[in-house]
Amino acid sequence: MSGSASSIFVSRIRGLPIMDASGDQVGKVRDVVVQNRSNARPPRVKGLVVELLRLRRVFLPMERVHSIDAQQVIISGVVNTVVFQRRDLERLVDADLFDKRVDRPGEKPSTIFDVAIQQTRNHAWEVSEVALKESTGRPFSRGHVVIVDWNEVPDYFADSAQGTDQVVAQLAEMKPADVARELHEMSPERRAEVVSALEDDVLAEALEELPEREQVSLIRSLDTERAADVLEEMDPDDAADLIAELTPELAETILQQMEPEDAEDVRTLLNYDAATAGGLMTPEPVILGPDETVADCLAKLRQEEVTPALSALAFLCRPPLDTPTGRYVGAVHIQRLLREPPSTLAANLVDASITPLRPDNSVAQVSRYFATYDLVCAPVVDERGRLVGAVTVDDVLDHILPADWRGLQLAEGADDGRR
Repeated sequence: MSGSASSIFVSRIRGLPIMDASGDQVGKVRDVVVQNRSNARPPRVKGLVVELLRLRRVFLPMERVHSIDAQQVIISGVVNTVVFQRRDLERLVDADLFDKRVDRPGEKPSTIFDVAIQQTRNHAWEVSEVALKESTGRPFSRGHVVIVDWNEVPDYFADSAQGTDQVVAQLAEMKPADVARELHEMSPERRAEVVSALEDDVLAEALEELPEREQVSLIRSLDTERAADVLEEMDPDDAADLIAELTPELAETILQQMEPEDAEDVRTLLNYDAATAGGLMTPEPVILGPDETVADCLAKLRQEEVTPALSALAFLCRPPLDTPTGRYVGAVHIQRLLREPPSTLAANLVDASITPLRPDNSVAQVSRYFATYDLVCAPVVDERGRLVGAVTVDDVLDHILPADWRGLQLAEGADDGRR
């Protein structure tokens, strides 16, 4: 039995020792986790099921696999020791596919004897071939083994049997980045069905994790009323970035159908260059009045819609407390709030050393600012001394990483952190 030169059959790596970069054995390969992407593309190899030396089975993402040869699998990084739990959309090659009957039109009945995987040019792994053992009808007969392309036996990878409701229910339990990856890997027809059934907030969070071109394509595929509903659920800065990529006519139609307050936030951000602090900021940071206490501040920081980065700082301002605010007074660290009595005035805890950003500061200036002050959130104050928003470090990373970084992450099947 032989496949293509670059293929590795799963039966050949089962039981191989897993070696770390220092040459120490950390476990053995017990199975391979694969997931369908659609019949147009080979199933993705997500990772290995590894049995640690203390008989605990864990998940190892393929991104950690440095090399595979006939004697060992060499990995980089550390192994997450959380017990492996398979997701519903995944298949285990050994446990689920080996010995399964396959009926091909015009061919003898056969069973899956082996599955081959290979690494692609972008260093991801996918299923390439399947070895089938033809049935002879005689006990203990070995039968003839034939190797075929993966798409000649798609029934064992395809998810077409799953109804849209079932897929949507599964996606609702996933993290936004994982939902984005699932949408990215669906066929266009299946994606359209799933997108139409997803809740607006789930779709909005996933949309923020997709590459820009896919965000634009997806929003254009929606009717303008649904598009407006989804954009209302997005962070204003992300919604503004997306709307800026649409045609002026479509952008204006969607903005007019959004809630006035949400549309106003987006319009404000569109007035700034996308590569400045004004274009990066969110107009909805945590803002305090001069008479609010530590307890008041912590209650605002605990609100579900406040991201971890935004919750690092609260900003003390004179009324009005919606951006643009009255005069900006200063910032208060959440760590300081947690150490003080609840009745203490937040105004007494202001960190005077934090210099605000200006809306026209460039991405380069903002990046240096975060590196200098070791912050994850920073105030943006206009020339009149009013707080107009806050920039978080993740907003900056979105702009200094390569333009297609989200697409590369999805293509490589980055570790989802679920194990």
